[in-house]
Amino acid sequence: MTSRSGVWITLEGGDGSGKTTQAELLERWLIDQGHTVLRTREPGGSEVGQLIRDIVLHHRGDIAPRAEALLYAADRAHHVATVVRPALERGEVVLQDRYLDSSVAYQGAGRVLDATEIRDLSLWATDGALPDLTLLLDLDPSVARARLDSADKPFDRLEAEKLDFHTRVRRAYLALADGAPERFLILDAAAPAEEIAAAARDRVASLL
Repeated sequence: MTSRSGVWITLEGGDGSGKTTQAELLERWLIDQGHTVLRTREPGGSEVGQLIRDIVLHHRGDIAPRAEALLYAADRAHHVATVVRPALERGEVVLQDRYLDSSVAYQGAGRVLDATEIRDLSLWATDGALPDLTLLLDLDPSVARARLDSADKPFDRLEAEKLDFHTRVRRAYLALADGAPERFLILDAAAPAEEIAAAARDRVASLL
């Protein structure tokens, strides 16, 4: 992305891996360091995106896999153009829950679509935008499911998928990280939260 002075950090991982907890801890630390932080998410990081989020995560009926992928890409195009790019141009740290790697993992591997086509769709939608750093919270899907069960709240459409779906998602994430080690930091999401946060802070500090 051109003409920007901010830093863009995304958090990725399967459902139940602890992204929200780590985003909160990292945001608090960044603010303490004097940075202006924008917390956002996909889908749903804009008014238009919230409408799309309601469809892709809470629609009661089936959504064709390609339609689902296109909905995520539409959200992403609007989100980057209206939220992410302006914040980076203002020099802020953008801390984002999920980006295009989620689509490659969930719609590509999970829905068994072509991963390259899914990635290319998102890159076209966002004019090639990629984050400076992606924190991947890696967790065995069976452990993640136990966490979700203990939360005692209704599952969304993706959380409700079977274990083999989430196993494919995890494998896809690890393959993405292996292919771009300069952008990814893999974090053991089974470790204590503060230990994970410390490792994330170390990498972010070197980036800043």
